[in-house]
Amino acid sequence: MSDRPWPVLPLLSLKSNRLKTELLTCLRDELPEENIDLVENFSSQELANADVAIADNPDVSMLTHLPRLRWLQSMWAGVENLVELARNNNLQLVRLVDPQLALNMSETTLAWTLFLHLRMTEYAELQRDKRWQQLGHTTADNRRVSLLGLGQLGTACAQRLADHGFSVSAWSSGHKTLPGVTCCSGPKALADMLSKTDILIVLLPLTKKTNNLIDKQALSLLPATASLINFARGPIVNTNALLDALDHNQLNHAVLDVFDQEPLPASSPLWQHNKVTVLPHIAAPTSPRTAAKIAALNIRNYRTKGEIPEPVDLDKGF
Repeated sequence: MSDRPWPVLPLLSLKSNRLKTELLTCLRDELPEENIDLVENFSSQELANADVAIADNPDVSMLTHLPRLRWLQSMWAGVENLVELARNNNLQLVRLVDPQLALNMSETTLAWTLFLHLRMTEYAELQRDKRWQQLGHTTADNRRVSLLGLGQLGTACAQRLADHGFSVSAWSSGHKTLPGVTCCSGPKALADMLSKTDILIVLLPLTKKTNNLIDKQALSLLPATASLINFARGPIVNTNALLDALDHNQLNHAVLDVFDQEPLPASSPLWQHNKVTVLPHIAAPTSPRTAAKIAALNIRNYRTKGEIPEPVDLDKGF
């Protein structure tokens, strides 16, 4: 049994040993007063009193060994895989809100927006065909970039794109305001925004309402010269509808970092499609060091003040 002042703090993770060790090291550095280890390394007696745990791609079956758990600190910004788990186990679920994660996402979003804006895909195709051809150029202020989602990540991306000079619009479930960004909400506003979009960037959480949001009808509203970037979750964009739009020249290109199934199966037609760029879910990698600092602050406040950070609304899914 531990002689430390608090119950043990288990980490639930199915990541590789290297990644688990890296995160454990960071967490122990930030919380030296805690007894932190992988959940499987604690005894049943130790786990029986644990009231908080850290989830990083967790083995959910291990929750049966944590009967007194009150809340779960996720090390991810997206928590759709944990919502039902939290509801079924009467847990409060806290997502990771990390400024470094938002910075990473905004950098990646700007990079791939520029990739499409500067017509890199078309120049790559010209190179394959050994064709020397200069394509037309559009200034950033004339490139209409639309974002779906204005949470922490979406806001950071919208601001960075606006700062770069793009004409930026953003749609969210509830109306928001952001300097330099045209913000809107509601179904009619979404349809209107899509019809005036050159590059559509998906940054929404995956919920019952956003699942399959970008379907055949939504894609048909986009101009035929438009491109799409999905840095959110795969099921938000209907893959079959997307492929159909690309095959029929109703969409110019798609940059996809997330998929219905990950890793993306070798049999997927997305791998070989000449209008698709496939990325292995790397748009906004979590920094173990900064994530550990945020988790440590949340857990220390809980231990000393009894405060649980603002939890996920389990009905909304975010």
